[in-house]
Amino acid sequence: MLGEVGDKWLSRLHQYVAKDLRTKGWSQTEIAEVLGSTQSTISRQMQKPPTPLGASADEATIDGWGHELSLALNAIGPESRVVRQRLVIEFQFTGNNTIRYDKTLTGLDLEEGQEQRALLRRLEWSAGRLDVRRIEHSIPAVGLNIASCSTGATSTSEVAAFPGRITLVDGALRHHETPSFGSSSHLASVLIEIHALDESKVSILNIRPPLGPEGVDTERVEQACKQLGYNFSLAPKGAVNTEETRIDILLDVGDFGWEPTLYVLAHNPLDLIDRTHQVLSALRGD
Repeated sequence: MLGEVGDKWLSRLHQYVAKDLRTKGWSQTEIAEVLGSTQSTISRQMQKPPTPLGASADEATIDGWGHELSLALNAIGPESRVVRQRLVIEFQFTGNNTIRYDKTLTGLDLEEGQEQRALLRRLEWSAGRLDVRRIEHSIPAVGLNIASCSTGATSTSEVAAFPGRITLVDGALRHHETPSFGSSSHLASVLIEIHALDESKVSILNIRPPLGPEGVDTERVEQACKQLGYNFSLAPKGAVNTEETRIDILLDVGDFGWEPTLYVLAHNPLDLIDRTHQVLSALRGD
């Protein structure tokens, strides 16, 4: 609900501002830069009719906001640069419930210690988003874990994970310790290998792959990946194929005394959970 409505609002706002600034003499490149877009995207937006919002009052509100914004931007000029952004958004629900966010974006990079703490918090949040009903039958015998690192990491000591794994207890997923760096040597080593090949992948999660009469159902995994548009690669005993340049899903079919594992990769811990849910649904044929 929130994402769909917000996306349409932003699309219509950008269209209005782009068209208005163009009539004021701004180039498409200047408009793209101030809106954080590209020249080709601005060109397409200007050729399309305004995005409908489903309510004329909402359209009038967005168009009015767009007019005010374009006037202000034109007064400032295309040479100016944004140094800070403040985002304020409020949602009102039935039952007199309200959610409000007021955030400031500074464009500054976190210091190393701050970045590490932020990564640990994201791991905590991601673990809380796991859907027990979807994942309960895919938890490996050795336990589930989530690991993540910052872009550019080269050592397993730079990878954060949950000590002692995440397990199912009384129908709920539990982790008995908070995430920390250097907590999962195997998962961390796999992530570091993949990160060296595909720098965009900084998060990994391990689940049990689907099994058939003769072991891992590799064909089922491949079909799910094809359905989702994910790149699939085999990793016998965790050995990553170094010829790959993009890895979304990694499958270790296992061996005698070696548990088979399906690894899901993503660009951040929260996206990792969404991908995992998608993969599990595709494997079930939902």
